[in-house]
Amino acid sequence: MPTFSWYFLIFILGLLFFPLTSKFFSNFIDKGYAFSKTIAILLISYIVFVLGSVKISVFNVSFIASFTSVVFFTSFFLFPKERSESLNSRTWVIIIFEEILFFVSFLFLVFIRGQQPDIHGLEKFMDFGIINSILRSNVFPPLDIWLSADSINPSGYAINYYYFGHLWSALLIKISGIKTSIGYNLSLAAIFAMSMTSVFSICVNLIYTFKIKVLKTKIIKLFPLSIYGLFGSLIVNLGGNLHTIYLFTSGYPNDNPVPFWQILSSFTPEKYWYPNATRFIPFTIHEFPSYSFTVADLHGHVLAIPFVLLTIAVFFLIFQKIKKSDLVKKNLHYFVSAGFLIAILYMTNAFDGPIYFIVAGAVILASFGLTKKFVLAIIAILASSLAFSYPFISNFSAFVSGIGINCPPTAFSKIKNFGPFIFEAVNCQPSPVWMLFILWGFFIISFIIFIFIKLKDAKNTGLISKNKIDDYVLLLMLISTIFVLIPEFFYVKDIYPAHFRANTMFKLGYQVFIMTGIASTFVFFRLSLLKGGKTLIKLIFIFLLFFVLIYPFFSFSSYYHPITKKVELDGAVWLKKDYPEDLEIITYLNENVRNQPVIIEAQGDSYTDYARISSYTGLPTVAGWWVHEWLWRGSSDIVGRRIPDIEKIYESNDLKSTINLINKYQIKYIVVSGLEKFKYKNLNEEKFNAIGTKVFESTNKIGAVYKAK
Repeated sequence: MPTFSWYFLIFILGLLFFPLTSKFFSNFIDKGYAFSKTIAILLISYIVFVLGSVKISVFNVSFIASFTSVVFFTSFFLFPKERSESLNSRTWVIIIFEEILFFVSFLFLVFIRGQQPDIHGLEKFMDFGIINSILRSNVFPPLDIWLSADSINPSGYAINYYYFGHLWSALLIKISGIKTSIGYNLSLAAIFAMSMTSVFSICVNLIYTFKIKVLKTKIIKLFPLSIYGLFGSLIVNLGGNLHTIYLFTSGYPNDNPVPFWQILSSFTPEKYWYPNATRFIPFTIHEFPSYSFTVADLHGHVLAIPFVLLTIAVFFLIFQKIKKSDLVKKNLHYFVSAGFLIAILYMTNAFDGPIYFIVAGAVILASFGLTKKFVLAIIAILASSLAFSYPFISNFSAFVSGIGINCPPTAFSKIKNFGPFIFEAVNCQPSPVWMLFILWGFFIISFIIFIFIKLKDAKNTGLISKNKIDDYVLLLMLISTIFVLIPEFFYVKDIYPAHFRANTMFKLGYQVFIMTGIASTFVFFRLSLLKGGKTLIKLIFIFLLFFVLIYPFFSFSSYYHPITKKVELDGAVWLKKDYPEDLEIITYLNENVRNQPVIIEAQGDSYTDYARISSYTGLPTVAGWWVHEWLWRGSSDIVGRRIPDIEKIYESNDLKSTINLINKYQIKYIVVSGLEKFKYKNLNEEKFNAIGTKVFESTNKIGAVYKAK
């Protein structure tokens, strides 16, 4: 069964990389077991990526197995000599519990996703197409499936997108041999399971370290420790924001939010639309992991979640280890590790690289202060991140054109540009404070409570008031506050006019949700230590937590309703119903066509059913989703210039002109199916028999594939 094959593959990889992981996380109660799967996937994917980037083809099962074996036997000898003492009974209990949590979480999302597994809608075509292109590639970067070769670039165009996350998904699909359209959904389930266990580990180790080092607790009960860990996992991975208060209102039009206090009513779940929690402030996006696990796009920000959590854990480790008196070279391996993770994040979801470079800078600044050591450490991290990501950045052009100022002063608007800064008078979208509170109120209150706790500690005892665990949590909250405020003043300029700050708010807010979810869990623990006058504060915290945790009950039930269907994980099954001829064409091409010859199919706008053949096969088409290529390439003309040529190929009666265009784009296979006949009303199918050979025809006679001569 694919589900259990996938699970056991990841389980074995985690076991093989556990000796290496435990060496790095030797101070963690679980020895970093929760991160061993992530580290295994990351390191294997990275070595395949690097060698593939220098055109050494190692993207095969035999090399991956050999590399994994070498890492295991090498790291085994790095394992602490006191193996039996190192893995004591408490550690084993936590490790076993984490594996159970992983397995249950994995099965949970397999079941949920199995209710509606379609790789269809939103941006799933894009993500699935990248994975399929990688699977057809021997070297990297992979080819762009929506911009084929032409006379200017006869070898084809490399994808200009951050694809490292898609690479690790493709890698697991290749190792397991599982059908790609099933592997897509299993990848999502694996991300959820890794994220659940990773957050659990971070929260447990924050509290465990606090009890050991600050409270000097000799005997630590694992049950309450695990409860806090589970709370953290639920908040980060399944929680929403305070938008669920609208469950108790009469509702509002999707594009016109109304203050909740103006429309309060009884409990009316039928009026609640879960995506509104991610599009609440007009013209912006503020998603969070729970929404991502619901809609199931394997986008970069989702594929990066396990790496993000590993980074947060490593930064906590670094923050504990570094002493102000230390020489930089003593901790150089930590700085290089931080640089490596920042590079991975940049290659997986580009925005995350700079975000966690800033977090790393804050960690180092808090450790060394504004000193020469701080500068040297930052240089080491930056140099490492650039070196590790060089194979990617040498083939990637960032699709940003500057840093915009939200609501610029009139005087600056006349200047328009100054260095990287852009002043556009028409771009002014201040967020109402009450809306910001709906999005971030739970975390704001958690921050205020934490400040209150710290002030109370300082008053009562000097022991608790100053410690590195509190400081790290405080650091996450301070940085998160800054990240929430940045889109109110600045935005990264992209191609979207009305939604000019949407991507900036989205990318920053996503990381804020993860960091503050972890921090809020620790605050919940610290509340339990508060003596006197804590009941009201706890009630406020729990009251707000209620709204956060009820979100998935309405998001999952809405998207997957009814959740009583037989589990089906094949994301291509929808084609059998909607486009059976296309499913047969896709199957034929996947079974009979090797490498990546160019195909031609109907071109259409983003977020439509067009470009479905290229997406499901990984074969480059002449032109795919227009807006996506515009974003990636920086110009709408990239696709715009090709559209008339595609129309001529399908509709022109001029054989010579058609042959010239087929040669120009090196087209090997011509798809003629339902969408082609619908879009090109004057489609001339007979000419393809003259300039090619019909190599496939669907059972219902609607679809066909012609091979150009």
